[in-house]
Amino acid sequence: MSRGRWLLLAVVSALAPQVALAQAGGGTTLARTGVYFESYSFGNGLAFNRISELTIPVSVTQRFGNRVVLDVATAFASASSDQQGGGRIEHSGFIDTDVRATVNVVPGRLLLSFIGTIPTGATTVPGTTIPLFGAAATDLLAFMTPNFGTGGGFSSGFASAFPISANWALGAAASYRRGATYVPVTGGSALIPGGEIRTRIGIEGPFGGGRGGGKYFRGAVVYTTTAANDIGGGEQSSIGDRVLGYVSTSMPLGSSQLSLYGWDMRRLRARNEADTTTLAVPRGNVLALGARLEKPLGPNAVIVPLLEFRHELTGGTDKMELLGYLLRTGADLRYRLSDRATGIIQAQVAFGTLQDAGTRVSVVGPRLGVLLEWSR
Repeated sequence: MSRGRWLLLAVVSALAPQVALAQAGGGTTLARTGVYFESYSFGNGLAFNRISELTIPVSVTQRFGNRVVLDVATAFASASSDQQGGGRIEHSGFIDTDVRATVNVVPGRLLLSFIGTIPTGATTVPGTTIPLFGAAATDLLAFMTPNFGTGGGFSSGFASAFPISANWALGAAASYRRGATYVPVTGGSALIPGGEIRTRIGIEGPFGGGRGGGKYFRGAVVYTTTAANDIGGGEQSSIGDRVLGYVSTSMPLGSSQLSLYGWDMRRLRARNEADTTTLAVPRGNVLALGARLEKPLGPNAVIVPLLEFRHELTGGTDKMELLGYLLRTGADLRYRLSDRATGIIQAQVAFGTLQDAGTRVSVVGPRLGVLLEWSR
């Protein structure tokens, strides 16, 4: 597969990850499902002492010839939060369903992507569940299901790539999303989402002389801007532009493959945060650094130890404050069950610190998962 082709798949994965995976493989159908369980316990000082989430993802990708790929993905999620005073907040149900279609207009050069989000998730929820939804959406904790539903919407975009040397390639992608109007809180006003534009540029290729001796570099910058949401009553909610930089490198280490990566997402001030009718999301910064080692255990099994550190800052003042940090470690075990099926077992544990209104508390919890992939 050409460098341009590989980069095109890497770039379009920002728009439709399952599509990129299906196009990279040799089969025409890919189905995935599994079960993930995550739970975090917190020290005294927060409004809750535990948050847990169970996710059952389901996705099917179908390729039609060499030009069109259709992907359908959804999940069932059950989340709960135990309050310090003994109360409990719970939510269970399906999340929204994404239907993606990708058209390979110019093979290895240009892809068009169309994504429709069907509101099969929690469109309108009681106000009492808002604390649970807010905690699950925290980038620091990185729950498998950070969002339980919207009013649906539609996205379209493109991805393109071209070689800049014998072994290096440059790619770019852009997309636009528009959400449908819905009522997020029972008895509340309708929310009219603002449009969102996302652009991405990336570069990749081998390094270290010649074809790199198995060493490979990928880097990308993603810029996202979102218009203000109309929340009724003459008010609006707004989030600042986001800039995300990502780099990764992989290299052989004996019979294993070592991958190092890092990304940093900076959320800027909302443009209209000084307006008294605007509810602005404060500035923020999330940093992640990680490493993965893919070590073969035989012809059918691969174990992947991993280590990741996350650090998040937030605040509406000139100087952001620490929201928390988290260190995650564990391993994935991939086992080839047959020519068509692969099983994955995931076992991780995370521990760190959260800070809220000057109170700093400890956080610790596992992430356990079993995933099955089937292709033909």
